Amino acid sequence: MIQKRGRRTGPDAEGSGNPARGSRPLYPAIASTIGAYRNVLFRAPAANFPVEKRGVVQEAIHSIPKRSPRAWPIHRRCSGSLREMPPSRKDQSSLTRAVALAWLDRRINYERAIPQKISAGTFGLARMRRLLAAIGAPQQHFPVVHVAGTKGKGSTVAMIAAILAEAGHTVGRYMSPHVHNLEERIAINDRAISASDLVNAFRHVMPAVDALDRIAEKRNTNGPTWFEIMTAIAMVHFARKKVPIAVIETGLGGRLDATNTAQPILSIITSISLDHMAILGTTIEQIAGEKAGIIKRGCTVISGVNDGPASSVIAATATRRRAPLLQLERDFQAEHRRYGTSPLTALAGGELEFRRSVPGQATAPLLFRIGMPGRHQAINAALAVMAAQKLEALGFHLPLPAIARALQKVHLPARIETLCQRPLVVVDAAHNVASMQALIETLEPILAAFCPRVLVFAASNDKQIEAMLAAATDQFEHIVVTRYATNPRAATLQRLTEACIQAGWPQPHAAHSPQEALHLAQSLATPQGFVCIAGSFFLASEIGSYPCAE
Repeated sequence: MIQKRGRRTGPDAEGSGNPARGSRPLYPAIASTIGAYRNVLFRAPAANFPVEKRGVVQEAIHSIPKRSPRAWPIHRRCSGSLREMPPSRKDQSSLTRAVALAWLDRRINYERAIPQKISAGTFGLARMRRLLAAIGAPQQHFPVVHVAGTKGKGSTVAMIAAILAEAGHTVGRYMSPHVHNLEERIAINDRAISASDLVNAFRHVMPAVDALDRIAEKRNTNGPTWFEIMTAIAMVHFARKKVPIAVIETGLGGRLDATNTAQPILSIITSISLDHMAILGTTIEQIAGEKAGIIKRGCTVISGVNDGPASSVIAATATRRRAPLLQLERDFQAEHRRYGTSPLTALAGGELEFRRSVPGQATAPLLFRIGMPGRHQAINAALAVMAAQKLEALGFHLPLPAIARALQKVHLPARIETLCQRPLVVVDAAHNVASMQALIETLEPILAAFCPRVLVFAASNDKQIEAMLAAATDQFEHIVVTRYATNPRAATLQRLTEACIQAGWPQPHAAHSPQEALHLAQSLATPQGFVCIAGSFFLASEIGSYPCAE
């Protein structure tokens, strides 16, 4: 039995993103391959892989056949469901995207099912670290800007990545969830990973997952999850493409998120509000503590959090870890201005006035046009500008014209996205109370100018549905509730109907599919009206694939 020695405890133990000093790896056979394997994997062709090193890797992952890593066999079982894979060939040379995604979808996936009981085997960094060690520690090949937050983190990631790319840098970008297809999550210079690169990354990760599955099965624990595997695939892709930097969004929380194994040179926390309370905690302070888990010792953190208790938690964590803190309103300010006076300009982005606060020094404001609408996007843009200034100090040349062009050009699907004009149909991925409030604030000019107004709404069952609906009460004449089909977390029509009545809405219309809901909403709105679709990324994903009947 292997004993772990010198295990570090306390708030920095899991949140550091690095193994504890003095600790002994739980699986030394796997860990011992990192040095031998890493350089060959990412810097030399597979044909040059030394026979003696190949044997070390095979021993570490338990009887993998002696052949090039590119030809390792597909494993046929997974701990998520332990169901048999379809009969596979002797090697992975004919692995397809469809087969790889079918294998992935059999894994435990917390985007599809929130666990009822949180335990050490559910969330933690140890399993992810073992997976990364087994595949050659790809996360050590590039620095990272790590972004967490209840809302705004995806937009902030997109803005920072766009700034780096516009300035001529090659930049990896990892975001979740996707709206239209899986490849959206992993991109380099805004170009999604190709199907062939995705399959190649799967070929590399699958054998390590197989080895960890066998160990987990013996110990009656879980093997790598869906999100952990996707995160590993992103890191393999970025390492193989030799990106000089990547911008990475957390999946859930921060402290125990799979992305917290990355090597950050800058950490960003966009906002804190109540969400995922069954996992992250029931108070703002508890949730802030989880998000602050991405703060690393000595690594600058930029915070857009202006809630007093949450800000205090972030500041205390930064102080404890000796991480310089740049705080919105204290160290830099953001002011949002709308374009023009027409109601439709609410959908056309806006202007950001960004100003640094330097003690004893007057600083001139910087003006930027931003392509994504809403005051909340101006705050996200301010975080991106502040990040750009810190990255400039770290050696990444980011001239102001490149920053300005990037902020004006960047767009993301399902962020107050216009689908059609008659009636005006807008879809947004608002999926918690704070994001619903931000959506309604942004749409105020539209809501005042258009009539009739219809809200199409669906949400996951674990969300604060009544409070989300209350944020939009009295803003619409009609509401159509529906249930998306692609995720089992979807709230039932009965649950949504009861929530509408409790939130003060009139009796809602019910539609059994998003497509039916869209057609009903367009009929209720008439060509002169307005339809807003909100409540979930999963609703936005499904409904965005249907053409509007103009």
